[in-house]
Amino acid sequence: PVTIDHEPIMSVDESLFRVINGFAGQSAWLDELALSLSRSSLLWVPGILLTGYWLWVSWREALVAAPVLAASIGLLDFLGARIKDVAARPRPCMALPDIHQIEACGKTFGFPSNHAINTATAAAFFHVLYPRSGWVSWPLVGLIGLSRVYIGAHYVTDVLGGWVIGGLFGAGVAWLLLRYSRVRSSMAGPTA
Repeated sequence: PVTIDHEPIMSVDESLFRVINGFAGQSAWLDELALSLSRSSLLWVPGILLTGYWLWVSWREALVAAPVLAASIGLLDFLGARIKDVAARPRPCMALPDIHQIEACGKTFGFPSNHAINTATAAAFFHVLYPRSGWVSWPLVGLIGLSRVYIGAHYVTDVLGGWVIGGLFGAGVAWLLLRYSRVRSSMAGPTA
């Protein structure tokens, strides 16, 4: 059997984590910003505003696509928790005693980051439907992912893994919605 040495990847991942997490505790406003970006409640206000705008622009599209997006995020949040159980990778706040931890350590394992999965799912979904939305959504996804490393909750690869899972799924669901839904036919133009 072939064995793979994960040690070099883990040492690079830990080094990247330590660089980012090393800024924690140096600035009260930066710590508060990272904590704010890590709070799931942060996304409710933009989500409500976006849904209102979406209903105003195209209520038919919003009535079909918004529940699809919500179901996608709910499904991936559930699957992310199951992947955590299988991967069983301890969070840095569990494995490294000398880090800057500015929030209580999570109760579950670390890989993948569900914050990264959920935000990347939404960003990719909207990017496929509205390509110009990426200028706003992807930087926000990046900041939220970075905040999870900064506060000591995740390694960089936990976040990257979440982005890949969420991004592929969100983009795929939006593509299927565009391809097979008649709701968007007037906005998307002729289809092949």
